[in-house]
Amino acid sequence: MLFKKAFLEKIRDGRVTLAFRRWRRPTVKSGGTLLTAVGELPIVSVTQVALEEISEQDAVQAGYESRESLLRELSRRSEGELYKIELGELRPDPRIALRESTELTGEEIRGLHERLRRLDERAAHGPWTRKTLEVIGNRPGVRAGELCEMMDLEKEAFKLNVRKLKNLGLTESLGTGYRLSPRGRRVLEALQHEGVHHSESAK
Repeated sequence: MLFKKAFLEKIRDGRVTLAFRRWRRPTVKSGGTLLTAVGELPIVSVTQVALEEISEQDAVQAGYESRESLLRELSRRSEGELYKIELGELRPDPRIALRESTELTGEEIRGLHERLRRLDERAAHGPWTRKTLEVIGNRPGVRAGELCEMMDLEKEAFKLNVRKLKNLGLTESLGTGYRLSPRGRRVLEALQHEGVHHSESAK
């Protein structure tokens, strides 16, 4: 579920508390959350509605000037059922606090390493997590189009991988490119130290 920038600003200001979508299948669920560019958005409820049930007030709460303008927007897609989504109060993105956290116990480090290992195992293109952290760490602010070439990946596949690291609090998006978060630097240092340790043990 995506919101245009203008609607995100209204959600942040508390002016938008509803949304309407046509879906074959809902992409959010009641009681869930949605991470947006302005924070974490609680999804209070998702209910199927009929077009005639939408009121003028509903349209205003969804960020539209009138019911007519909302219906015009909804008419652009004919497939799927119509859903009304009630939005909760916006909360800070939990990844922001997470990526600043560097006081990690040995158990937490091992847990993160295990999650990275599972990401590597599931990747059709082979292990990528450590190399991606190293590439971003060495080249902060470099465009994704350049970084993906270093990883021998298509741009969208590379950006998807970086989002997975971001969800773990390990990377941050910049105006151009990315950088490692303090947490990401700490985890990469541990990975590199572990690699050196294993290499020395093998001698």
